[in-house]
Amino acid sequence: MAILRRSPLRLLHRPAARHVSSTAHAKSGRLTVGIRREDPIRIWERRCPLTPDVVNELVDKHGVDVLVEECDRRVWTTDDFVKAGARLAPTLSPAHIILGIKETPLHEVLNDPVPHPASLTPRTHFMFSHTIKGQMYNMELLSKYVSASHARGGSPTEDPALLPRLVDYELLTGEDGKRTVGFGWFAGVAGALESLNALAHAHLELGVASPFLYTPRPHSHPTLAAIRSLLRDEVGARIIAEGTPRSLGPIVFGVTGFGKVAQGVLDLLEDLPIQRVKVDDLPALVSDPNTDLHKIYLVHALPQEYFVRKDSVAYSRSDYYANPHRYESVFHDKIAPYLSLLLHGAGWAPDFPRTISNAQLVTTLEKAQQVGRGRFACVGDISCDIEGGLEFLPRSSTLSAPFFSIKPSPSLPPVTIMAVDILPTSLPLEASQHFSNVLTPYLRTLIDEYRGSSEPNDEATMLRRAALDRATVAQGGELSKEFEWLKEPLGAWAAGCKASTGPESPVGAAGDATHKLGLPAGQVPPRKKRVLMLGSGMVAGPAIEAICRRPDVELVVASNVLSEAERRIAEFANARAVQGDMQDAAKISGLVERADVVISLLPVPFHPAVAKLCIQHKKHLVTASYISPDMAALHDQAAAADVVLLNEVGLDPGIDHLSAISLIDRLKSQGKHVTHFTSFCGGLPAPEAAMGVPLAYKFSWSPRGVLVAALNPARFKVEGEVVQVRNEELLTSGIPDVPISDIMRFEGLPNRDSLPYAGQYGLDNPQSQELRTIFRGTLRYPGFSKLMHGFRDIGLLDHMSKIQLSDWSDLVRKSLEVRLGHALPKDEASLLSAIRDFSQSHATDDLFDALRWFSLVAPQESQARTIESLPPAPSSTSPLDAFALLLANKLRYQPDERDMVVLSHEIVASSAASSQTEVHTSSLIAVGNAKASAMARCVGLPVAFAALHVLDGGVKLRGVHGPTDRQVYEHMLSRLDEEGLGMKETVGTRAQALLDGDDVGTSR
Repeated sequence: MAILRRSPLRLLHRPAARHVSSTAHAKSGRLTVGIRREDPIRIWERRCPLTPDVVNELVDKHGVDVLVEECDRRVWTTDDFVKAGARLAPTLSPAHIILGIKETPLHEVLNDPVPHPASLTPRTHFMFSHTIKGQMYNMELLSKYVSASHARGGSPTEDPALLPRLVDYELLTGEDGKRTVGFGWFAGVAGALESLNALAHAHLELGVASPFLYTPRPHSHPTLAAIRSLLRDEVGARIIAEGTPRSLGPIVFGVTGFGKVAQGVLDLLEDLPIQRVKVDDLPALVSDPNTDLHKIYLVHALPQEYFVRKDSVAYSRSDYYANPHRYESVFHDKIAPYLSLLLHGAGWAPDFPRTISNAQLVTTLEKAQQVGRGRFACVGDISCDIEGGLEFLPRSSTLSAPFFSIKPSPSLPPVTIMAVDILPTSLPLEASQHFSNVLTPYLRTLIDEYRGSSEPNDEATMLRRAALDRATVAQGGELSKEFEWLKEPLGAWAAGCKASTGPESPVGAAGDATHKLGLPAGQVPPRKKRVLMLGSGMVAGPAIEAICRRPDVELVVASNVLSEAERRIAEFANARAVQGDMQDAAKISGLVERADVVISLLPVPFHPAVAKLCIQHKKHLVTASYISPDMAALHDQAAAADVVLLNEVGLDPGIDHLSAISLIDRLKSQGKHVTHFTSFCGGLPAPEAAMGVPLAYKFSWSPRGVLVAALNPARFKVEGEVVQVRNEELLTSGIPDVPISDIMRFEGLPNRDSLPYAGQYGLDNPQSQELRTIFRGTLRYPGFSKLMHGFRDIGLLDHMSKIQLSDWSDLVRKSLEVRLGHALPKDEASLLSAIRDFSQSHATDDLFDALRWFSLVAPQESQARTIESLPPAPSSTSPLDAFALLLANKLRYQPDERDMVVLSHEIVASSAASSQTEVHTSSLIAVGNAKASAMARCVGLPVAFAALHVLDGGVKLRGVHGPTDRQVYEHMLSRLDEEGLGMKETVGTRAQALLDGDDVGTSR
């Protein structure tokens, strides 16, 4: 988000109604302070560093000239500042000191010196710069304050001493090291309010309307006093009078942290009927049916109550900070399951234990379900530390959409999360007043420095000067001593910019990028993470959209059909299309070299070649395809190159793996033993689009892939018997009625070799009798297999032979001639006779009807011939490839037609603790929409989420892998659930088996 927010697009046009000074010069001899307009991209940013009252004092009492840039969104109007003595100015170029809240947009950074009074002097910029942790996306901002002679990536200048001073508010501290300028308390207040709103939403999802529905949102009222009055008089009074819903039990809030954020939360909650309780009181409190529901129970959990040493030695604060690796959190078990709402205000740093890890969240929710309804239903992560103290926080939210839900497992309830990252700006008046009050003493001290004041003669001024020095990131063209380590990320940014300026760079030529972003000439955009997508076919659209939601990511789509790729990326500013063909190995190699992660949506045979390029250039690869023997053979090379070649992250394979292993792992963790695993998956037309169509099928992906799949052999195990199916028998070895739906009928075909998945899924050896059934199948509507077998019988699925076609009427004849080994007479009767000879007698009529529908044989007298509507027939090709081309035309989806994806697992598990056998089902039914097909979403979105997870360092695997590792499947399932592609689970003690319809446990 940061790069997008700082992108210097001119989204606002300043109104001309108010007079703007025609001169940019300050009054002669006066020091000038400038108040910046905040970046227009930040639509919610209304805060201001100084109040009009402080401006008036600076002008009237301290003889300072104050310039203000016009902004109609600011909490105080421009007129308020003009009346206070400031001057409206089109530029802050005369200003010695420039004040803003967030980072200055790059094109607005003034790093030239300013006259004072007769010579030149450097400016001083105050802001939250977000550079002090080496944030790569802001290294270009830092480069404005550092000389190229001091650090690589700095600004070329003849006089480095005249570059401006950068002061970061976050570094202004007292002698005790505590921050003195900030918005922490207001973040706590606003975060508590937004979290109460999120809690009300979570309760509605449980079917309960709670008093928190009446909680005011902070930005919707002019003052904090009005907000607190409404909270007290509407929400608090309602709880006192009516109580909280009995079905939810006692409402318990948990607060973490002990700084200003936590204090803001605690102060705000005092407007509710709060009763403080201790951590040890929680189990009895929530289990007691007589607990008073006319109160809200609040536990303020301190670190010593949930961080424990692994060796059982008592907690010590000094020891905890010195040896964090010795500690672990028990918050997930001791506190979280009893909470209705967690208000998290504690900080976190790497190497320290997390308050709740991803694995611990699962434990929390499992225990919370046992404790009672609505437990741990909502989290307000006010710290907003992504994947930090609460590891399960995947992203921040916005004031426009302040909360979202995550679901760590399909069998567990969702958790509603509030994680707005700019909370104080929703209370712009009071937050700005406070900020101005604490900042003003430092500003006056700096003004005195500019005026040449001698060494301070009072301790307070001396301490403020020392604090300003500590808060200085760069001055005189050099990084401050404490921040010299920033040379490394600054240099890395510069190197990335240099690499990105090649003509075929994924970021584009520097000049093009500069032009597109509206940057000054010669200024290179900051280095983004780079994803290369090879292929722009049917499933690319949703993947492109998901990746381009990340403004810190640059996407390049390389396609041999450039117009298609350009159409796919047209609406996304951080994507571009390039011509790319695997026949041009040098160009593809160059694209791979400049990427961080490569996605291959190419046909399967190209994947190993792409993988070899990724190994050569040490780049990660993601594909949606099965791991072929050629791909598997690259495992050791990929591991040695420190890259992951992550495959099988589409639908089938992909979501089927993720959902299956997630459920199996949970059952095993509960001490249960899986005896039967059956899974079916299929991409189909929605029922209304399948009516009257041969095969009852249409194509939302490559027709060739469907035809080739009909030629595969298969192996599976059912009730202790291993079954081998030869490729020529596949289409006659299906299950005629798969009982997945009470409404729709399906048939099922075995899908390749099921037995290796026993090992991948952590099941028993398929050769043992402990695992009775393992079967993976493909779903189709009834009649598909019989008709496809007829096509195979007459040679249309032959992919080895070459035939010559003059038009489509030759296809069946030429295919039969290959089978016969001699030419057929060209009369229609001979053709029809040959078809009858090769096809099964009971399927002949359906086969003839289909061939006529496809215009491959002469129509009956009542039918009109439609050969003219077909694409040109290929002159030389295999029967299968020609047939695939025809199917792509005749069985394509029309604009108003929808497709459907159906996925269903049935797992039978037993337990030593119970005599009953459990039958678990996990299913997904997704239907396409006007924007994207269900197949495109179910393949494209997992690919995108996997690629981004690899890009962000979330996948530590190296070598060739599928998605069956927890670090992959947990993240992807959570993201898919957010997109409405989550699995629905049920459990029973008896069910019909998917394969044979008998009760589970009954022999065949």
